[in-house]
Amino acid sequence: MLKRIRKFWVVLCVGCCAGWLLPASAQQVSDKHATKEAKRLFQRLYTLQSKYRIFGHQDALAYGVGWKGIPGKSDVATVVGEHPGLMGWDIGHLELDAAKNLDDVPFDSMKQYIRQVHAAGSVITISWHLRNPLTGGSAWDTTHGTVASILPGGSKHAVFNSWLDKVAVFMQDLKDDNGRYIPVLFRPFHEVTGNWFWWCKNNATAENIQQLWRYTVQYLREQKKLHHLLYVYNTAEFADAQAFLQYYPGDDVVDVMSFDQYQHEPVAQKQQFIQIMQQRVQVLCATAQSHKKIAALAETGMEAVPDPQWWTTVLLPIVERYPLSYVLVWRNHGYMPSTGKMHYYGPYAGQVSAADFLRFYQHPVMLFQQKLANQKVNKRKR
Repeated sequence: MLKRIRKFWVVLCVGCCAGWLLPASAQQVSDKHATKEAKRLFQRLYTLQSKYRIFGHQDALAYGVGWKGIPGKSDVATVVGEHPGLMGWDIGHLELDAAKNLDDVPFDSMKQYIRQVHAAGSVITISWHLRNPLTGGSAWDTTHGTVASILPGGSKHAVFNSWLDKVAVFMQDLKDDNGRYIPVLFRPFHEVTGNWFWWCKNNATAENIQQLWRYTVQYLREQKKLHHLLYVYNTAEFADAQAFLQYYPGDDVVDVMSFDQYQHEPVAQKQQFIQIMQQRVQVLCATAQSHKKIAALAETGMEAVPDPQWWTTVLLPIVERYPLSYVLVWRNHGYMPSTGKMHYYGPYAGQVSAADFLRFYQHPVMLFQQKLANQKVNKRKR
């Protein structure tokens, strides 16, 4: 009897992650007042994940290895002829009233890129490396007590509210040519199970982190009337479903479940990385399915992609077996003087993994901008 029960749970878990149990009609966006466009995006992403994986790249149109601000260019497009299906952006330093974000992308240009790629059929995701509101330090200033200081009653609560007001102004400006709000996958307080940001597990209790998330979502929804945002819960490493959900704020304020993890090990150890990632992706997919949420690999990659077959022998085996809506690799900064080495995660023309990336692109499970546009993800439901 015990063996039969175990077999049932194994089959159920594998079934969920193979796309067997994905009734789109059962899925609902968390915001009861979500725009039609946000509802459409949620439903389409959920439906498509049973068959496809959208490929994403951070800051893809803003710059790449050896270039910056060239209209219509992306490193990915120099290799495969089209842009990513998902574009990642970050609004860190918006809270400072800065003209550019922490990675030197002008916010006005970012808005134009977002409008451009939305019209072309790509999906938008935005993260926020916000400064430490308690000390004024960077997002990596892990001063204990920062989270508590910005919750209601905290010494920096008013400061945090003013920052949210600035986020709201930015989000309210994201409209298409018809004046409709562009739906955004918003990923605040990311990698919460890490120990490198002030909002991570080492600096606050699980209850405080959950309160911060809920307060942020409710403020943007109720006070600022933002209803075109889908909220992305995000962790770093985790051991099991319980650890993944330790800081989870609730189904009513989350639309996407995700995690971030990079390959730091030498190429020779890639099989170990693949195994670990497959185990975590399987847990993620089963957990997302049980909560009726979209699953995603929000950040991944290998710096400078030294493995000539990384795309088809590492990333593809991780993502093709499980219903992940999308996978995003980090930005292509190029040479970084502070570290004395190249810092990029996507391919570019002539890069050692470019030929393999073309094979990755051609795999039927992968969606880039043009193929994604054909799926009508951004077409308004009438």
